[in-house]
Amino acid sequence: QIQLVESGGGLVQAGGSLRLSCAASGNTFSINRFGWYRQAPGKERELVARIYYITGSLDYADSVKGRFTISRDIAKDTVYLQMNSLKPEDTAVYFCLITTRFGSDFWGRGTQVTVSS
Repeated sequence: QIQLVESGGGLVQAGGSLRLSCAASGNTFSINRFGWYRQAPGKERELVARIYYITGSLDYADSVKGRFTISRDIAKDTVYLQMNSLKPEDTAVYFCLITTRFGSDFWGRGTQVTVSS
């Protein structure tokens, strides 16, 4: 089992920045990939960014490229999502997802990000 704790959400004005954190504990040796997803009211959950834990390989949604940066601290089993130049359309609940080498998924509870115009 893996446990996740997300933090860093909040209210920010358009153009501002926030940094989300996702700290993992438990069987972290099995982590293959961290991902950040978001879900806005009335919309489906979508991938924002993901990072392969060992190789550091990255993927971003087109809508956040150049504005968001995903990074990891292996020593702390923590992944970060630095969000700059935030837009009102970035408003959503942001979720952390861990996928293990064995194909298991573990979701966090989510953290609210609200961007005011």
